[in-house]
Amino acid sequence: MTTYRSTPLFGGALIVDLPSTFADVSTIRQVPDHQEVYLDKDGYTSIIFDITERVGVAGSGPATDGAALTTHLEDIVDSDSDTIQVWKTSETAFSKLPEDTPTYTLIATQTPPAHPDSKDLAPDFTAIVLNLIRLENEHTDILITINVPHIKGEYDEQDVDLEVGKQGKLIEDAVDYASVIWETFKIKDWGLFKEV
Repeated sequence: MTTYRSTPLFGGALIVDLPSTFADVSTIRQVPDHQEVYLDKDGYTSIIFDITERVGVAGSGPATDGAALTTHLEDIVDSDSDTIQVWKTSETAFSKLPEDTPTYTLIATQTPPAHPDSKDLAPDFTAIVLNLIRLENEHTDILITINVPHIKGEYDEQDVDLEVGKQGKLIEDAVDYASVIWETFKIKDWGLFKEV
């Protein structure tokens, strides 16, 4: 059973519950001011909170917000040689945000090209659980990205077949982390978006 702890982000302007095994990456390396990055001490999964400029046209709706979600996903993966597959996109409810805040989640996989002689820890694929919060009045999009590298020997390959809905333990855990984030993510200081 995963235990969670309340975690302040961006100097306490945001707060969210994260798994207690995740550590703040900024204690070991520099992280851009617009990001907070947490890494699982017991694995390879990371959770990134990214405050970005709002993309797309004014207004909100499935087409506008869906296009923004695609734009952000393309920015995150940023590689022509990798294969990207989006498996699911849905509207999401963040319990502690204003009720009319547009929020979305997608699950995708990024598969790098095969390198038969590679002996490093290159993943077979990386699952991405991307959450998008659209704050139009603040001209801001908040991205919460859970990256789940699947490295040979570190996961049971027979448990993962996204085409038939088998996510395997690592992706199931990431979806659980996301559901806790949806319930606990809170903006305490809206002034944060004027500074970034």
